[in-house]
Amino acid sequence: MPSEKDGIMIILSSPSGAGKTTLVKKLSEKDNFEISISHTTRQPRSSETQNQDYFFVNETDFKRLISNEEFLEYAKVFNNFYGTTRTPVIDKLNKGKNVLFDIDWQGADQIKNKKLDYKLITFFILPPSKETLFQRLSKRHMNDNLIVEERMKQFERDVLHWINYDYVVINDDLDNCFSKINSLIDAEIFDGSKDYDLNFIRNHINKLTS
Repeated sequence: MPSEKDGIMIILSSPSGAGKTTLVKKLSEKDNFEISISHTTRQPRSSETQNQDYFFVNETDFKRLISNEEFLEYAKVFNNFYGTTRTPVIDKLNKGKNVLFDIDWQGADQIKNKKLDYKLITFFILPPSKETLFQRLSKRHMNDNLIVEERMKQFERDVLHWINYDYVVINDDLDNCFSKINSLIDAEIFDGSKDYDLNFIRNHINKLTS
């Protein structure tokens, strides 16, 4: 049974290229914060390590985990499957660890709908502008304009899900963004005052979608 000594769940989602993975890694350096490692069917990037960044599996193995109902959440993103297995997450929470999730809006919705008896805080990370996002994606996929184009089209759809998150934070500067998320987490845990301007966020969304 969950108790006050249990950890909390913290979800970071963002459109591709907005910086959520880097922010999750920075948060995991805090005491008692651990990343939930997802399973995925996509190929590892050159900088990624098996069982550390992801559990890289083939589609057959992933679908077996689905049929065995082992996922807390899973989704298909850009033709690859991503998912979080339930048991490791619950084990960490019961040991008082705060668990960080680097997942998209589909996974976030599934976890919210599970209504688990653990505190959940959700963040949606946005770029300062579409131009900045395009530059970041072009740098990451420098040899493939089609991938960049696909990611930019997906951004138009993904950004609409901001409304389902507790907080939206703009990643204009990594350290500032990290500090903002940190402050909001602390305010949630310790019932402190929250420095959060929803009107500012709404105006920023309007600029991104106009």
